[in-house]
Amino acid sequence: MLKKHFLLLSMLKTVVLLHIFWETAIHFHSKVWVKKVFFFKRNVYFNSVRMVPSKAERPEVNRNSSPGTITVNQTVPNGEPNVSFSHAQSLSASNSTRTSSANTISGDKHFVCSYCSKRFRCFSQLTIHQRSHTGEKPYRCTLCGKRYFQKGHLYTHQRTHTGEKPYRCSLCGKGFIQKCTLDKHLRSHTGEKPYTCTKFCGKRFAQKTYLTTHERTHSGERPYSCMECGKSFSQKSSLNVHLRSHTGEKPYSCSHCGKTHMRTHSGEKPFVCTVCGKRFAQKTYLRIHQRTHSGERPYSCMECGKSFAQKSSLNVHLRSHTGEKPYSCSECGKSYAYKQGFNTHQCFG
Repeated sequence: MLKKHFLLLSMLKTVVLLHIFWETAIHFHSKVWVKKVFFFKRNVYFNSVRMVPSKAERPEVNRNSSPGTITVNQTVPNGEPNVSFSHAQSLSASNSTRTSSANTISGDKHFVCSYCSKRFRCFSQLTIHQRSHTGEKPYRCTLCGKRYFQKGHLYTHQRTHTGEKPYRCSLCGKGFIQKCTLDKHLRSHTGEKPYTCTKFCGKRFAQKTYLTTHERTHSGERPYSCMECGKSFSQKSSLNVHLRSHTGEKPYSCSHCGKTHMRTHSGEKPFVCTVCGKRFAQKTYLRIHQRTHSGERPYSCMECGKSFAQKSSLNVHLRSHTGEKPYSCSECGKSYAYKQGFNTHQCFG
């Protein structure tokens, strides 16, 4: 009987001590005593928390910030930059944790980035954001060594190794690694084009990247430059294709003759003009042809303003301004600006 009584007293003592511990923890949490900006919540520890920090370790509190917030600037050792976050002044010692959760639900953003002043609802979002400034990539792929800011990005990347495609199109059954890629694909079925060229021509596009690339045809911007010859391109894919002219790489080989074509043998022409019914082997040829019906001439000469349906036609025209004559006769040395004139000279001398 005495043993049971002693056991009950011990359990009661433990409960009382735990209650005192939590009350003390909440009290110090409300005062925002943080070591190395490790945030403490009721049931969550971020690494470690000192309950009674020394004067040297206490963070500097700026009470002259916007009303309703306190900005805490904590100097991190080992030369790391300062990190800031804000906390509501109205938090009381007894309900600070519950109020912090309520702020997250209501959409209040009390955590401030010390680099760009961007605000966040919770400390974890701030931590992830600051990696874009520091360049920290703590999540590493064990298969290829590539590193990422967020764990979710690593999981998405690992699907490229496993072949997993969890997002499937309900219309055609095609699978995708990311949901955002599936959303973009669905526009090919619905015909939705939410991105409009508002600055120049009003043309609409299904994806934002298509709009960005299109706007370069108006602005003339060519951000991708060849390191070998200095030639610039509006698209990275165009630069990659151009680089093969230097390396001699021909990745797509014909199984019939070894050349980089296939449809010349099969005669397949899957791309059909809806206006006249003419068929083409490549989609780019169809687009160029359709300009003969629409009258579209997107390539303009900066010298005289003359417009052309094809970029190659513009390049040939520019020789009339520059005086360039790339075709030279090996017999007499005479040069020509246009291939047609050179061929005529070769035939009739």
